[in-house]
Amino acid sequence: MRLLRDAEESSKVRAPTVMKTFEQSLKSQKTVKCMIETRGEKPKEKVKNKKNKGSKKEGIEAVTAPGKASAGDKQPSAAGEKEELTKDEILQKNREEFFKRHMKAGEKSRSPKPEAQKEKGKKPRVWDLGNSNAKVLDYSNSATNGSAEACPVEEFDPDIALGDRNREPGRLYDLEYESDDEAEEEKVIQNPSKPSAKKGGLGGMFGMLKGLVGSKSLTREDMDPVLEKMQDHLIAKNVAAEIAAQLCESVAKKLEGKVMGTFTTVTSTVKQALQEALVQILQPQRRVDVLRDVMDAQRHRRPYVVTFCGVNGVGKSTNLAKISFWLIENGFSVLIAACDTFRAGAVEQLRTHTRRLNALHPPESHGGRTMVQLYEKGYGKDAAGIAMEAISYARNQGFDVVLVDTAGRMQDNAPLMTALAKLIAVNAPDLVLFVGEALVGNEAVDQLVKFNKALADHSMAQTPRLIDGIVLTKFDTIDDKVGAAISMTYITSKPIVFVGTGQTYCDLRSLNAKAVVAALMKA
Repeated sequence: MRLLRDAEESSKVRAPTVMKTFEQSLKSQKTVKCMIETRGEKPKEKVKNKKNKGSKKEGIEAVTAPGKASAGDKQPSAAGEKEELTKDEILQKNREEFFKRHMKAGEKSRSPKPEAQKEKGKKPRVWDLGNSNAKVLDYSNSATNGSAEACPVEEFDPDIALGDRNREPGRLYDLEYESDDEAEEEKVIQNPSKPSAKKGGLGGMFGMLKGLVGSKSLTREDMDPVLEKMQDHLIAKNVAAEIAAQLCESVAKKLEGKVMGTFTTVTSTVKQALQEALVQILQPQRRVDVLRDVMDAQRHRRPYVVTFCGVNGVGKSTNLAKISFWLIENGFSVLIAACDTFRAGAVEQLRTHTRRLNALHPPESHGGRTMVQLYEKGYGKDAAGIAMEAISYARNQGFDVVLVDTAGRMQDNAPLMTALAKLIAVNAPDLVLFVGEALVGNEAVDQLVKFNKALADHSMAQTPRLIDGIVLTKFDTIDDKVGAAISMTYITSKPIVFVGTGQTYCDLRSLNAKAVVAALMKA
């Protein structure tokens, strides 16, 4: 309490603080004239203010109320000096500053030019794990529409290009077939019946016998669980879902009401019927024998024409080169027509293949006869016209086979599909091969249906020309998921003529239906 009283008394004794009047403030010491700023003085004042901050503070502290008149006298004189500078010296200084800025900007713009001149020209990127012979890939200096003489001679290892040296020349091997798969599949399928026998004594034993004993007609209820599993299995193996359902439905109709044999299960019966149906699908009624057809065309003194079509990136040019190599080894001369006038590098790719094939089969080995030649007219031209000229050239020069490479196109692209139908309608090739990759599932159905529909719609003939056969590529990348083969043959009812199994010229096979079905049914 004492402290509070003492504080109150001391506050009463202390005089209250008095506010400054306007005359006592610093603002009253400035005149209106010194507050006016001109354009020329503005940058100068800023520089002076920055440099003389300390001096200004000292001057302000030194100024007192009685010294108002002296401060007022000094400021007009300073303003007069500034007015003199704006007339002559300020203009000169502004000019000097302008020239300095212009010179600095010129130096900045000129400095990068020597560096840009040093970096002129295309430099190849060097990778850490790259190959040393990267110069071979530089085709930038080659002539327009490229000639064989302008391209650099490429050095390559024939063993890498051919793959297996121990093969029989000219023979088209079948896909490998493993007979042990069927025994393994039987074990896998019959395993689910074992737990029921273990469950409990006589009940499990009688249940097993009930499933095995024959003289029983199959009903739809018996087959539905097995067919559902089979359908899921086929879809997992890349068979299109729609086709898998149709296959299982046809098997159910075929087996319904059939009396089972003695000691056979429903699973084994359904599986056997499905295998037979799949083999029948993969072996269509019409079989394409290219070598026989080529010899028949030779007797009529005309070239045998094969056209390759398909979507982008499936391997048309690569597999065309493989088929060229196979035909050359069988003694037929080949003319490759570069009708892909759209994709950058398409003509150069075929030229490289032609050069390699000629290196593997030089004219000296065939009595001075060139076994493979490229017919190309560059890019941006009409593909149908190039194909027609190539066929005419092959007829005059005595080539046995003409292989027409076309641009990849999506099945939904109407203008490109019209151009393809025109090429086929105008040139009437002996064989139209659809090139499809084994990686696709449901897309295979859409591609083939729309390709056939486009060829039929845009053809002027009464009987339109459709796809005659299939080349299945990238078969080595899918392991046992071979369902695309079933989807393609089921939709078109056309055979798979060739199967691509790798990147070398010898990686070409003919389809073995049993091998494909065995891989398809493998659990």
